[in-house]
Amino acid sequence: MFLKRVDGPRQITLPDGSILTRADLPPADTRRWVASRKAVVVKAVVYGLIPEKEALERYALSEEEFALWRAAVTKHGENGLKVTAIQKYRQL
Repeated sequence: MFLKRVDGPRQITLPDGSILTRADLPPADTRRWVASRKAVVVKAVVYGLIPEKEALERYALSEEEFALWRAAVTKHGENGLKVTAIQKYRQL
């Protein structure tokens, strides 16, 4: 079996003990962003699986959009990314 050469680690261990690999990332052509997919991308960047620049390019995200995702996860966890709960977590 041959492994494709990639810059950076192939997998990381998250603080809760789970392992996150590049295979766990959403496909590059993802159009429907649910909270769990957003959270995986944020975790991958925060814990060093992929650089932020690569995530922005791969998923065609703006810096502002990704910063909002990161802030929501930092402040409220994955639930902060859910669109149905946006009013609950919105800052007034």
